[in-house]
Amino acid sequence: MPDQALTGPPLRVLVADDNPVVRAGLTALLGGHPDIEVVAAAADGEEAVASAVRLTPDVVLLDVRMPGTDGLTALPELARLAPVMMLTYSREPEVVAEALRRGASGYLVHGEFTAAELITAVRALRHGRPTVMNSLGVSYEPNETSSHLQPFMAQSSKARPVHAAGLHRRTPNQPDFGLSSREVEVMDLIAAGMNNRQIAATCFISEKTVKNHINRIFAKLHSSSRSEAIAHWLGTTREGWSR
Repeated sequence: MPDQALTGPPLRVLVADDNPVVRAGLTALLGGHPDIEVVAAAADGEEAVASAVRLTPDVVLLDVRMPGTDGLTALPELARLAPVMMLTYSREPEVVAEALRRGASGYLVHGEFTAAELITAVRALRHGRPTVMNSLGVSYEPNETSSHLQPFMAQSSKARPVHAAGLHRRTPNQPDFGLSSREVEVMDLIAAGMNNRQIAATCFISEKTVKNHINRIFAKLHSSSRSEAIAHWLGTTREGWSR
């Protein structure tokens, strides 16, 4: 049987985030699927509302904190136009609860989901299936009380920290394996599940340059595959590792 996600018209998505790197990365990631079309990318809540009124997207990905009109302020109006998935950096229970009270259909925290999980969550909104996901993949219905959000947030607090682009960030006691700042950025995107084309779009470099970075990264991490490099990078095999 054909994949239901690939039948019918493309899922039209509006991305709203003030960070241009995040907007580019999400656009590349979502646009890499034939059943998804990013119809607009907004830098704040006001622009998101204007775009949603004009373009009537099927789903809105909305950041909580943006300059000017922030996500929570724009959320009620956006939620009247389309299902809204909050895609943010905040694990604060009160922020989650407030977003759900204002009409969010889902809530994902950067760094606590894979690219595949994001795509699944976005597709699910088309069919009215909300998602509030922590790093362990546990989902809670948005109409649950805030008391049910407390264990969700407690589990999420065990997840790795995130940087401005919503990806892994090393703490002072974690090695960087001798990677340059650009190689760190590329490795973070690999760990987030992006392919070479998506990394190139996010970093505004060519795919050939991405491949060159990856070759150097693999050598420094003593890895021969993406999965092995990710295991080293995220700490799975860091104990006992020596340069």
